[in-house]
Amino acid sequence: MAEPHGSALAPYRAVLASRIRSQASYRTSFGLDLGSSLLVGLTELAEVAVLFTSVSAIGGFDLAAMLLVFGLADLCFSLADMVVGHCDNLPEYVRTGRLDVFYLRPQPLLLQLVTSDISLRRLARALVGLVALVVGLVVNDVTWGFEAVGLLLVAVVSGVATFAALFVWAGGLQFFLVNGSEMTNAFVYGGRYAATQPGTVWGRPLVVVFGFFFPMAFTAYLPAATLLGLDTFAGLPAWAGWLAPVAAVWAWVAAGLSWRTGVRHYQGAGG
Repeated sequence: MAEPHGSALAPYRAVLASRIRSQASYRTSFGLDLGSSLLVGLTELAEVAVLFTSVSAIGGFDLAAMLLVFGLADLCFSLADMVVGHCDNLPEYVRTGRLDVFYLRPQPLLLQLVTSDISLRRLARALVGLVALVVGLVVNDVTWGFEAVGLLLVAVVSGVATFAALFVWAGGLQFFLVNGSEMTNAFVYGGRYAATQPGTVWGRPLVVVFGFFFPMAFTAYLPAATLLGLDTFAGLPAWAGWLAPVAAVWAWVAAGLSWRTGVRHYQGAGG
């Protein structure tokens, strides 16, 4: 069926399609990007496996359960990174004046930034996460039914939304920290690393920061604990994994406030 001529999202879909074609047209470069991204993902997965050559369990999670946590976290983060991860480029856009061009167009600033690029190489990382998740589901004793399938779907959708919110959250702060993006990256990429670990091994400060303020525990650890019937942290109930959508809403409320404050603060690059 033909696209309605006045569809508001048609221009954005056209831009994204052109970004995808431009990346895929340079096949050697695209293949190398995919290969390097795949290697990084496999290396991080190997780190998890190596840890369990010395111990049988970490924080109540054995290797099989950790595959489930790692797979969920890595899949959700990679998908969010592919779509909105280039919000990291905001300081460069500010310095070069490219952001000012966005202001001249009658479209939402954030939507223009999100559609300004798409990192297809992240598909390789997402594949590593998906394989780890599938293997984790196979090797664990999961009681399959509508509840388990529903929890997995809720966890993946909410996890992607939470990580995407974290990128936007950091993007809003970068209006103030144009030369200090490493600080926000510490929380974005540190949060991703924390999400691949069981919350039971976190100290109290990490529980506060990555358990609730940046709700990384709700992206993978808590849904996995609920699915497998394992103990949770901080006295949370066994069904806490179902609260992942609430964590995603909180993350987007904070991201929206951060973004709106940053946009109102921005005065132009002076170019």
